Amino acid sequence: MNTLSAAVIAATLMFTASVPQQARADVVVIVSAENTTASALTVNQIARIFEGKSNTLTPVDILRPSQARREFYAKVVGSDDVLVRANWSRLIFTGKGTQPKELPSGAEVVKAVAADPNAIGYVDRSFVNMTVKVIYTVK
Repeated sequence: MNTLSAAVIAATLMFTASVPQQARADVVVIVSAENTTASALTVNQIARIFEGKSNTLTPVDILRPSQARREFYAKVVGSDDVLVRANWSRLIFTGKGTQPKELPSGAEVVKAVAADPNAIGYVDRSFVNMTVKVIYTVK
């Protein structure tokens, strides 16, 4: 490798490190600190709850658009928000489900989940406090 190539690579790395990258949410799934049974949920069980295929817990969503919402549905449910909303519309229309409550912020989701031992939600880790417990970290 010649010195010009090495200099270009070094400059590119320094520039890339100095430019803020798109923020990636550190998304976690939470339940009330009072819930003693949800800690054993698998990622598949969590996905089924948010797809309306299981009623073991009541899902709480963050309003669109939200980076945490996009990341949660892509990585946990394995679907995008449009398909998930279409699924919920079908469930509501057929009387087989009620769409999750949608709240405007992570702080509101934490507050709602903490108040209901049967609720489950997802938020950026920065919103987690002692009133809720993390049962899964989105990877």
